[in-house]
Amino acid sequence: MTDRRRVILESAARVIARRGVRGLRVTELAAEAGVSTALVYYHFRDRPGILRHALAFIGDRADRYTETGRDGGLPPGPAGDPRERLERMLLLEVQDLPEVRENSAAWGELRAHAVFDPELRDELAAAGAAWTAEVAELLAGVHPGAPAGAVTAAAERLTALLEGLSVRWLSGLTPPAHARELLRAAVRVEADRLAPPRASRFD
Repeated sequence: MTDRRRVILESAARVIARRGVRGLRVTELAAEAGVSTALVYYHFRDRPGILRHALAFIGDRADRYTETGRDGGLPPGPAGDPRERLERMLLLEVQDLPEVRENSAAWGELRAHAVFDPELRDELAAAGAAWTAEVAELLAGVHPGAPAGAVTAAAERLTALLEGLSVRWLSGLTPPAHARELLRAAVRVEADRLAPPRASRFD
């Protein structure tokens, strides 16, 4: 990605987080990025193109900070077993850092706008499905014998919980430390539900 393209996408995420999708105007985006409107159109063609690429950029940025971030007493670098990696990935989505707050707010605004924009809805659904699949892969690593349908349902519940907690955290209803505790508890519950039943000594 070129430096200017990255700057435009960073600016798009910032504008969407602050003003929502409806508040994203190409002229204001260009001013925020310090480039011409012609350059914005050169890179992204039209407003829907900006939104699609902004969504992908937000997803890529989340991947980066959930892999390398530090917060909540978590060590840097990759964690050990799949359960630790899953918990770490989810907890790092609730870091009280400007980049994370901006990313979470922009994702929420794009999700809300998708109610009225079928084209964006498809893009968002694909991004959400990829995220759910990533969580499901880690859950499957915790209990390899668990049924695929149960693993996917657990991943959907965890990602839905995180999205809801992100809204509450960003709006000040839930402190970040408490949100992380709720996520830790949810990971424990979902992992335990996927565990094979213990054999009775009378079996």
